[in-house]
Amino acid sequence: MPFQLPTFAHRVFRYRSTRITSEGLQFLIFVLAIGIAAINTGNNLFYLLLAMMLSLILVSGIAAEYCLRRLEVRRHLPDLLFVNTPVTTSLVVKNRKSRLTSFSLTLSDVGGNPFLSPNMELHSLPPGVSRVLSYQLTPICRGKLCLNGVRISTEFPFGLFTKRAFYPMEDTLVVCPELQPVNDRLLRGLFAAGYEQAVHRRGHGSDLYNLRLYQAGDDSRSIHWPTTARTSQLTIRETEAEEQRRAIICVPTSVPMSHDTSFERAVSLAASLVQHLTRHSYSIQLRLGSERSSFGQGEAHRLDLLRMLGLCERITPTAEFMQQDQEADAHSEVDGGGTVVVIQAWSDSVGETELPWIRIDGALIPGAAHVA
Repeated sequence: MPFQLPTFAHRVFRYRSTRITSEGLQFLIFVLAIGIAAINTGNNLFYLLLAMMLSLILVSGIAAEYCLRRLEVRRHLPDLLFVNTPVTTSLVVKNRKSRLTSFSLTLSDVGGNPFLSPNMELHSLPPGVSRVLSYQLTPICRGKLCLNGVRISTEFPFGLFTKRAFYPMEDTLVVCPELQPVNDRLLRGLFAAGYEQAVHRRGHGSDLYNLRLYQAGDDSRSIHWPTTARTSQLTIRETEAEEQRRAIICVPTSVPMSHDTSFERAVSLAASLVQHLTRHSYSIQLRLGSERSSFGQGEAHRLDLLRMLGLCERITPTAEFMQQDQEADAHSEVDGGGTVVVIQAWSDSVGETELPWIRIDGALIPGAAHVA
């Protein structure tokens, strides 16, 4: 029992707390004055008034505790968050008591990094009833956002004390880099590299690529009968390949601490490129230092790449890490093929720069950054 008592007290004081309000402080001073007057005078009326005021304090604590008991809280969050992009987050609170109503509730979402949502007020919550409260959540930095729980407080019934209850409810969200429009210079560089040009070559598909004479071993289902009937020669219909172009986006992570702002801009630019190329149905591979994704396209692949960018970390440059970045850059075309876009926040051969350096297939694109 002596070992269990501190644990019980820790739980009680961790999830429950009481703070006195300014009105409550004035009330306690008045109670103290009435108590002194009752002792000095021995008047029964003062003792009666003192007992009534002390009972108000007791009733206030009991009523506030019953308002905070048996409340069920749920949180509704989006799949992904983006830096400086507000999203609507909802809290659903339900009164699970069978008879008593909870009054004057104030809810706030509590998390790390540090994070505290605006106070949301609820005047009354009848038994068995649920209410939905919403607020705007705007992350200011990428990475993991940890939400630890919901804090509910009340000053019911007299406003003398603020009783608080903490409902633990842990959620971890990934905050992705900020998405911005891509600079026109970078788009022109992508066009010059062939991103927006069509791919015309033989392969499996539905569009017509070429008509040729039948050869031994050709599939009879590919015979183009209108041309065969017109020329009296067996003609084969060849289709155009539907394979999408590939894009490799490389972001070296070996960056000194002094270039942390430039690194964040490089990560944000990579996320904007992923967004732009996905909308145009391109197959994308992302390389962050030694970490790399597979080639893919579509909404699910886009979300995976944005999560990678949201969780990537800057590494202090060392000979080993810098060599890994150089090898990944040198072998990018050999490994996967496709046009290579390197977004470099820092280089030991380049001086101070506020914007990241961008190279498309080895060609430097000066000034190609976000729209200001």
